[in-house]
Amino acid sequence: MTAAKRTIFYDGLCQLCSREIDVFRRLAADGSLAYVDIADPGFDAAAHGVDADRVHKHMHVRDEATGRMLIGVDALVGMWECVPGFRWLAVLARLPVLRQLAEVGYAVFAWVRPKLPKRKQAGCESGRCATVFAATSGSGRASSAPGGRGEDRLPQVAVKN
Repeated sequence: MTAAKRTIFYDGLCQLCSREIDVFRRLAADGSLAYVDIADPGFDAAAHGVDADRVHKHMHVRDEATGRMLIGVDALVGMWECVPGFRWLAVLARLPVLRQLAEVGYAVFAWVRPKLPKRKQAGCESGRCATVFAATSGSGRASSAPGGRGEDRLPQVAVKN
């Protein structure tokens, strides 16, 4: 096993993200990639030198040789460079026209990703979890809207029944 070349910060609750990481773990089994699940309750963004809000919105990959943090499309390219069978994507993503398309595609995905189905949290394997809202408006519905009308719900917290 070699020392990790890159560290991938990924959302372990995102089904699509987790599946992609599973593929990378299998294909890059030489240890060239390290993985940090930002959804893990013990994750400390400051200890990893990342901004907590930004790492949840955009893909982050740290180049361990330089300490440089790659974000967004640069993070994807940084991952692909280390994964056999994906290196050709890194080459293509560096071409000017394709880079622009990748940037647009990534921006759309970054906007959609929080809306994708989530994996079950630890303690909810039986499927018997209740959903509790962090706060409610006077109507009893969660809301982060200024008027408390319930249009924008706050993040849900899974609680075991």
